[in-house]
Order: sequence, then C-alpha cells, then structure tokens
Amino acid sequence: MMAELLTDSIQDYLKLIYELTESGKTASTTALAARLGVAPASVTGMVQKLSMIKPALVSYKKHQGVTLTSAGKRAALEVIRHHRLIEAWLVQTLGYSWDEVHNEADKLEHAISEEFEMRIAAVLGNPERDPHGEPIPSAELIMPKDDSISLSSLQPNQEATVRRVRSQDTELLRHLDELGLTPGAHVKALEVSRFDQVMRLQVRGRKEASALGRTVTDQVFVEIPE
Repeated sequence: MMAELLTDSIQDYLKLIYELTESGKTASTTALAARLGVAPASVTGMVQKLSMIKPALVSYKKHQGVTLTSAGKRAALEVIRHHRLIEAWLVQTLGYSWDEVHNEADKLEHAISEEFEMRIAAVLGNPERDPHGEPIPSAELIMPKDDSISLSSLQPNQEATVRRVRSQDTELLRHLDELGLTPGAHVKALEVSRFDQVMRLQVRGRKEASALGRTVTDQVFVEIPE
C-alpha cells in the first residue's frame, strides 16, 4: 500500500470506522454520513473505493455496513496514535486544557511525520493514555486493552475510578471538569432512578453530590476495584 494513497479524507474514514466498530459492530453508511457531515451516496462511493484498492482497507457489503481489513485497521491505528499523542503533547507541553485539544489534533494528525511522532512519544515518556484517558496505540500499532465500563452501569453504593471519557464535546468536557469527573477521580453511585436512570453521584473530595443523566454517564468509563 502506497503511503500517498492515504489522503486526509481516507484517514478520517478509517479512523471513524474503527471508532464505530470498536465494540464489534459494523459501521453503517448512514452512521458514517451523519458523523462526517456528507451525503450517504458519497460514503458509499468512498467505502466501495476503499474495498477495491490493493490491499483493500475495508470490507463492505450493501446493507451490512463496513468493517476494516487488517491493513485498514493498521492505518486507522496509526492516525489514532498520532491524534492521541498530539492531544497529550498539547496538554502537557503547551498548556492546553483537555477541552481544547481535539480540533487541533484533528488538523495535525495528518501532517506529522513518523520521526515527529517518535519524538513526541519520547519527550512525553511514551504515555499509554491521552488527556481524556483514552488508550494510545503502541508504536507497533497495538491498541492497549481497556476493561472499563460505562458509569451508567454502576449500581447504587458501587464505587469506581474514572478511567476515560469518550467525548469531543467542549461544553461536556468543561462540565465534567467542573464536577471533578476526570480520569483518576474516585466516585460512588448513591442512587439511580428507575424511571429516568438519573444517577446521584458522589465524587471524592466534593461536598455536594451530582445528579447526572445518561447523556453524561454513558460517556464516562470507570473501573471497579477488585
């Protein structure tokens, strides 16, 4: 596969397909179109193209969605590694906050060389997670295992540690920061409404408990101590 074939647009497709299929599901052309802000017909044309180049980057069957081939997965993990390393670099070196880095990393992930990637990783001490707690693929393009579960899965009186936040929403990230719901925070579910699944949550070090709906608790992932 020629490196020059991987345009910015193709890399964006591969990264998004990886994110959508991470749980083992296929990515529908409708879901891809919605996330990329393009017409479904454009998505169909692109995934057909990606399935026919040599080596194929995706596997596509009409009405069954899209999955990455091994070559496509490696290409996606390379972009994800760039993105998450850049986010870590922006926070640790340039003083960005975690809600400011996504758009900057989106622009830079396509531009940096492998040499630049290695130097960022070395300067940062080869971090395993980005500022949101998301795992960073290794230099060998292996995604570290993550066994965290959604905060919404906690039962009343269960305690856990926040591991990662899966959101690019600036306002949500700022809100979580204000609540202290950032990676490393220790939390306890006090109660969960059986009617609307609103959770009353106590964050260690905070006086007041917070009431959080599924819009928030589905985006926060935690680990329960053994």
